[in-house]
Formats: sequence, structure tokens, C-alpha cells
Amino acid sequence: MSAPIRVADADTVRLLRRGDRVDVIAIPTDAGPARVVTRAARVEQVPEAGESSAEEGALVVLAVARPTADKLAGATVNSLLAVTLC
Repeated sequence: MSAPIRVADADTVRLLRRGDRVDVIAIPTDAGPARVVTRAARVEQVPEAGESSAEEGALVVLAVARPTADKLAGATVNSLLAVTLC
């Protein structure tokens, strides 16, 4: 299924291309420990140039299984999301 996530660092998202694999890390806003939400998720869509701002982060769409999509949605409630390229 497709799962849109907002990555906190828009500059990192500009490095992504469709088909890339990323790990998604949730960094709690209450200074708790960071955790990996999913590994090797496939990037389906990235914003066009100029569609995002550094302050707002950037929206990325990932192809993941339904349980992972649920985890990603839950992680956005109290965490900032970051990605690392696989």
C-alpha cells in the first residue's frame, strides 16, 4: 500500500528518487530515544522541486505493507521522521 510520510528534513528528501530504498527513523518530540519504524521501504513519489520548504519538511510516498503503514501513521503523531538511504 502507499503511505505518505512527512520527512522533517526537506533537503534529505531532495536526494531521493523513485525506486530508492529507505529506512524510516522516528525521533520523538519529547526527547525520547529514536527508533527505526521500517527498513528498506521503496520510495514511490517525491515532491517536485519547489513543492516543499525546509521549515515544513517534505512529503514522500512509500510502498509498504499495511501493518507498516499503520506504524508510520502512528509515528507521525509525536515524532519527527527522518530517512536514511539503503
